Amino acid sequence: MPEYSDETIKSVLGSVKTVAIVGVSDKESRASHFVMKYMQGKGYRMIPINPQLAGQTLLGEKVYPDLKSIPEKVDMVDIFRNSEAAGVLSDEAIAIGAKVVWMQLGVVNDAAAARAEKAGLTVIMDRCPKMEYSRFSGEFGWVGRNSRIIDNRRKQLGAGRASLARDAIGRGKGTL
Repeated sequence: MPEYSDETIKSVLGSVKTVAIVGVSDKESRASHFVMKYMQGKGYRMIPINPQLAGQTLLGEKVYPDLKSIPEKVDMVDIFRNSEAAGVLSDEAIAIGAKVVWMQLGVVNDAAAARAEKAGLTVIMDRCPKMEYSRFSGEFGWVGRNSRIIDNRRKQLGAGRASLARDAIGRGKGTL
């Protein structure tokens, strides 16, 4: 699994505002749907990409068939497709001027990452932005994941979130 520093991930999550989520599903039980909804709740503009749903509305956003059809600037492309498809999608992310290519859990394409990095993009593979955001905000343990910290004290409601409030990051008002 590729390794990324906490600083790199925090920098990405703190700097992007508009995210194209490729392969998002309209089924609420799918991880892609949940990630889109969660990230919207944290203040990110999520643009759904799914050719089968193109023209429809998903979670209040128009669905586009592909990245080149998006009429506005995209900061990050979040890839919910397989590793092979990530190659073409990374090339499209370069073509539309995205700053970041983020490949979801289980998605690794070293050749695509090398092309994107050569073009000046930041690449994160085999990670989930929702999980990373919640890890830094203190919410990670709430979703049943192991924080690797043994602590029998109950956390105070809201503890650990102040440094990751979405209204503070991505808008020049704070850092992660």
